[in-house]
Amino acid sequence: MITKEEIKAWFLNLQSRICSELEEADGKGKFIVDSWERPGGGGGLSRVITDGNIIEKGGVNFSAVWGKTPAQVLSMMKTESSEIPDFFATGVSIVLHPASPMVPIIHMNVRYFEMTSGTWWFGGGIDLTPHYVDQDDARHFHRTLKEVCDKHHPTYYPAFKKWADDYFFLRHRNETRGIGGIFFDHLKDDNGFTKEDRFRFVQDVGNAFAPLYAYFMRKNGALAFGERQKEWQMIRRGRYVEFNLVWDRGTKFGLETDGRTESILMSLPPQANWHYNYRPEPGTPEAETLSLLRKDVDWANA
Repeated sequence: MITKEEIKAWFLNLQSRICSELEEADGKGKFIVDSWERPGGGGGLSRVITDGNIIEKGGVNFSAVWGKTPAQVLSMMKTESSEIPDFFATGVSIVLHPASPMVPIIHMNVRYFEMTSGTWWFGGGIDLTPHYVDQDDARHFHRTLKEVCDKHHPTYYPAFKKWADDYFFLRHRNETRGIGGIFFDHLKDDNGFTKEDRFRFVQDVGNAFAPLYAYFMRKNGALAFGERQKEWQMIRRGRYVEFNLVWDRGTKFGLETDGRTESILMSLPPQANWHYNYRPEPGTPEAETLSLLRKDVDWANA
């Protein structure tokens, strides 16, 4: 059976490969490397890129942390044992904020968690947040993810796509964060799947990331835009901040387990704006984008 050390090593290599591919696609920006240690056990490598040709700010973070399982996690799992088990968690988390409003924001996370009690699972996901929804881009994104999922099981894409629609949703705004993607959690050895099966799927999700985003960098990176588009980008970045600080479970877990604050909040954009009660004018590209920020759009078959 695959070990936690083998999983950790693969995630660390994935981080390195993704950073190299993003640097090549950007053509200017270079990742700086910042290592850190967690007081309770473990640590990680934060790799941050700024002021590139296309990527204004981005992070590709690796972590491997361990120690006594936090009370919040035990409560979530409804564990009643009097003995607190140790935990081990490792993974790669990515958020990229482009300079151009014509290039989408993207996020990916792939992770593994286990406890000395014998419990383990994989989780993760990848989602796209365009400032302006390009329907061809949305179809390409979802069809690529569907191909990855279908390689492993026909139920994966419809289940994980719905999970993403429900998860990446700003309830207080009644809108999705972007066009969704896939999201999955607590994948374990059930329903005929082995640990190796689950890990191979997570590996394919991780490997899909860099080529997929490089496609959008090449396709949209040179498109013209003006002040109106930049202002809309700042407003949409504000929505991104709202989701990450109010609803994102990964942010909460990192802070609750004494993760490194700088690495956790790396997902936030360099600037964002909020306008009181902002409403785009009907018939504008901004209004069209808002109309598409909803659940259950079948992009893969559109």
